Amino acid sequence: MHFHDCFVRGCDGSVLLNSTQNSTAEKEAIPNLSLSGFDVIDDIKATVEKECTGIVSCADILALAARDSVSFQFQKPMWKVPTGRRDGTVSLITEVLANIPSPFFNFTQLQQSFASKNLNVEDLVVLSGAHTIGIGHCRFFSNRLYNFTGRGDQDPSLNSTYAQILKTKCQGLNDTTTTVEMDPGSFQKFDSDYYNILLQNKGLFQSDAALLTNDEAKDTAEKLVNQTNFFTEFAESIKRMGAIQVLTGTAGQIRKQCWKVNS
Repeated sequence: MHFHDCFVRGCDGSVLLNSTQNSTAEKEAIPNLSLSGFDVIDDIKATVEKECTGIVSCADILALAARDSVSFQFQKPMWKVPTGRRDGTVSLITEVLANIPSPFFNFTQLQQSFASKNLNVEDLVVLSGAHTIGIGHCRFFSNRLYNFTGRGDQDPSLNSTYAQILKTKCQGLNDTTTTVEMDPGSFQKFDSDYYNILLQNKGLFQSDAALLTNDEAKDTAEKLVNQTNFFTEFAESIKRMGAIQVLTGTAGQIRKQCWKVNS
């Protein structure tokens, strides 16, 4: 969720806002429909407000929650989160598709998307490692199984054995409900296993496979198989991401509730 927030209007908590009568919010956009945990952020905000009213922004809570959700299994903070962000007051569904990298992107498109946020190729590969946790919807990769070039074919870059396994789960191009683990066997654990499967051509999305089509990106992925390297680099990259277009000073506001702008 932190990633989806920062890539649209910067890390300003705009992904947390609900739609209003006059505006449809970011969270209604297709790339954000799989996000969950909004209720958790709201609960954290309510508890924090009781202790220090009007001090801690929803944007900061989101950044801290991202760190803590990853760190929980290790029982220690995995990186230090710079704070001081303020909350945005605008959230538009129309801005999401233009800013969130698509799972169908090739390497050039991915590189351009990250460069537009002042992130480099290493950041791209490192942050893609977040796919070690969570699930993917069939509709975002089933074309690789059934109709990659529009001729009813399979993506030749996808491990053929893995493709057959995926076909038993995703029954066709019209499957819009089924989900699969992005990092099979390890999808609830933050580790470097994503890079092991990526290098076996088992990256789930086209955007995963695209990382192997560029020498610098592939070299980085090979380095990140080492879990110590991954943890170290992830901490640095996510801090850089967390600094995208932040609002400070008198810009924005400190929302009282994360799902709506202060009245």
